[in-house]
Amino acid sequence: MKSFVHKTLVVELQAGDTERFPVLAHLSYDPSDPFAVTVVFTLDGRVLARWQLDREMVTEGLSRPVGIGDVRLRPQARGVGRELRMEFLGEARADGGRHHAVVFAWAEAVGEFLTETHRMVPPGCEEVGVDDFLADVLANS
Repeated sequence: MKSFVHKTLVVELQAGDTERFPVLAHLSYDPSDPFAVTVVFTLDGRVLARWQLDREMVTEGLSRPVGIGDVRLRPQARGVGRELRMEFLGEARADGGRHHAVVFAWAEAVGEFLTETHRMVPPGCEEVGVDDFLADVLANS
């Protein structure tokens, strides 16, 4: 039995006013952190960004716009297919603005990844070791 889910996708990145260009998105899910999906974006072996996303938010983002903070997701039609549009707001820039990037992934591929995570830990069955966490916090204070 697998202890985690991993999928690598070719996605398109649009940063600022640039045209879209392909990068890799490495999606991973570890049931020990059942509410989170980690996405690492790479280009030519270099890590461009790492984001930890709420699994339910990604699931909902496939069917409707979600997010009001640094991460916003929504479905988008492209030709005959559907994409998941992921908008990320990053660190402040010197000019007062914020770094901004939009990533487009094929919705079907993201959905397949999420289906695998739901097989591993069905929605609503997530458990978090709060007692262990509190014991660690109290032991270190």
